[in-house]
Amino acid sequence: MIIHFEEFSDAQWTHIHSHLPPQPSVGRRRANDRQIINGILYVLVTGCQWRDMPKQYGFYVTAWRRLKRWSEEGVWDKILNSLIDDSYQNGHFSLEIVAIDSSFIEAKKGEKVSNIMDSKKEKE
Repeated sequence: MIIHFEEFSDAQWTHIHSHLPPQPSVGRRRANDRQIINGILYVLVTGCQWRDMPKQYGFYVTAWRRLKRWSEEGVWDKILNSLIDDSYQNGHFSLEIVAIDSSFIEAKKGEKVSNIMDSKKEKE
């Protein structure tokens, strides 16, 4: 199976860029957001290891750190919620027809794991 990755279009980037934290006012400017986010998505979509991220997307450690920091700060949640809201408003996303499938299996009461392990040791 071939996995195809596409970078953000200008229109997509314009929408996403508005939800990113501002550049720091002091110190070093952070690496190019668009380049790094495309790198993050490349790794997540293709499933490659971080160190195998193409160099055109910047340094893989920078991308990994940005993913981690922005996850902790809730940046990705803001972006996702905004994309969902826009999709609803533009009619690209609808929940008029929804299928839900689930299973319910009752867990049986059993012995504690330590009791099971003790009995195995006794048999040996």
